[in-house]
Amino acid sequence: MFSEPKKSKSAANQNEQNRIAAGTLITGEISGKGCFRIEGTLEGSLKTPGKVVISEGGFINGTLECENADIEGNFKGKLFVKSTLSLRGPANIEGDVVAGKLAVEPGAIFNATCEMTGGVKPLKKENEKRSA
Repeated sequence: MFSEPKKSKSAANQNEQNRIAAGTLITGEISGKGCFRIEGTLEGSLKTPGKVVISEGGFINGTLECENADIEGNFKGKLFVKSTLSLRGPANIEGDVVAGKLAVEPGAIFNATCEMTGGVKPLKKENEKRSA
């Protein structure tokens, strides 16, 4: 009698989970619409509008572009996270990072240049009147 509302293809694709298993080495360029869990090694680039999780044994050497990232493993290269980058205790990050928000747990190693986007409020110009 009642049918469930159909999800749009883009919403359905973003909920799909892609996994690179431990012991797997991928060299090249990956582009997908779903979320990714990296337990192995990626030498290259990964671009997705979803979330990327790099597990404790996982490693990316290259470029990563995603909406959110949760990192426990290793990353070396250029990292572009539109929303929130979370670094867990054993994480090790080297390179260049651009993120909307950054959360770092104790024990994480963060040796990177970092640029934050979206949260900066413009300063008032000196000639503008200040309200008391």
